[in-house]
Amino acid sequence: MNVVRVAIHHYPHSREEIMKRREFIKVSVGLGAIATLQMAGISCSEKRAGGSVSLPPLPYKADALAPGISARTMSFHYGKHHRGYVDKLNTLIRETSLANLPIEEIIRKTHGKTDQIAVFNNAAQVYNHTFYWNSMIPGGGGKPRGILADRIDAAFGGYDQFVQEFTNVAASQFGSGWAWLVQDEASLKIVGTSNADTPITAGMKPLLVIDVWEHAYYLDYQNRRKEYITAYLNDLVNWSFAEKNLV
Repeated sequence: MNVVRVAIHHYPHSREEIMKRREFIKVSVGLGAIATLQMAGISCSEKRAGGSVSLPPLPYKADALAPGISARTMSFHYGKHHRGYVDKLNTLIRETSLANLPIEEIIRKTHGKTDQIAVFNNAAQVYNHTFYWNSMIPGGGGKPRGILADRIDAAFGGYDQFVQEFTNVAASQFGSGWAWLVQDEASLKIVGTSNADTPITAGMKPLLVIDVWEHAYYLDYQNRRKEYITAYLNDLVNWSFAEKNLV
């Protein structure tokens, strides 16, 4: 069973291990994360005048995911929450050494630093939300095909087993968080992260993600989180995007 629950902020490492991990993240995750989003035709690190981080455009119309996710939810989630993280991040990094960096580099530089928690949280939420929008597509869902289907079968024993484990991780996330399908070295795993945490800080390569913060589904499903997860898997998940992210 390739299910892991990741508490990103609390890895105990020796100084040597930390330096090795930082170098690994800088090369394979920082560049890989940028390449992933560029392949999708968007960039988290798109700049406005003055070097600030901009809100990436949605890859589809706001009503395109209905009925799985309504236009009303999208208007609040993307238009208020995601935009709010972008605006807050710009306020925090204005006239600092972080102002002109890509979002992935801001995450890497602020991760685990107690005096940069607010910057990390907002930067990670900008990244996570952009990845989430691209993990969905109108008319998506169902079983993947090709190499990704083979990799899922090898890692989880079949698509049905993957669905069960992914649903369990997403549904059992206490409070706010995310459930990810990631590549960790040569293996595929399902990772749960809390709040703004993101697997790129642990050297993992995200393939797709579902947002299980309440604002992602409450207007449409109220407290029925599992129904939202089922709709995501059956009707929305973007397997083409996930396959492009495979290394």
